[in-house]
Amino acid sequence: MEEKLNSLNDEVSSKLNALNEEVRELRSKNKELGKIKIMETRMESLEKEMERLRTENTAQTKRLEDTKIKMDELLKENEAQAKELETMRGTTNDVKYKMDDLIKQNEVSKVAFSVSLSSSNGPHSSLHTLMYKHIFLNTGEAYDANTGIFTAPMKGVYAFRVFSKAYGSQDKAVVAGLFRNGQHEISTYARQDGGFIGSSNGVSLLLEKGDQIYVNLYPGYWIFDNEHHHSTFSGHLLFPM
Repeated sequence: MEEKLNSLNDEVSSKLNALNEEVRELRSKNKELGKIKIMETRMESLEKEMERLRTENTAQTKRLEDTKIKMDELLKENEAQAKELETMRGTTNDVKYKMDDLIKQNEVSKVAFSVSLSSSNGPHSSLHTLMYKHIFLNTGEAYDANTGIFTAPMKGVYAFRVFSKAYGSQDKAVVAGLFRNGQHEISTYARQDGGFIGSSNGVSLLLEKGDQIYVNLYPGYWIFDNEHHHSTFSGHLLFPM
């Protein structure tokens, strides 16, 4: 009987041991299943993160494409502005050159003189060029008081005026002529038996650069002047040509 009990105990112990082993295996399997679930959860999180990154990457790619398009548009606009700026620079340079030319032309075209004899002259036996010594104005320095000659500094239209005065007598008169390069243009003439007499005349002439204008006193005549400047010679450039 005792042997049967011992045998039964052994059998029960063996079964218990087997059950314990199965429990341990189940527990181990449960742990593995937990790990798998954790890994699955992590995998799902990673997949979601990957999907989020894909979405974000797609958005960034779109933004980059839009930025590239805008950059291309800016480059084209910049090229157009550069061309426009170059054109404006050319226009500005042209305007500057024209302004410089106008300024130079304006400076050069300031030509005017007004002079008087300051003393009487004549009569002479031949044509005598009058040297008007007193200078009221000589802008452009085209009149030479040492020769009495005005030399045109440029081609243009010039206006001239001559006023001649003398004291009248039976044998004296005042006759003076405006000459251009040796050719007579206009005259002043006056004669009377007594008292002061005067004559004036004026003309506009188209002159070439270098043309010479002066007043000649005709032979046998005289002209009066003193510190009061009765006899004058004046001229100025109306406009260049």
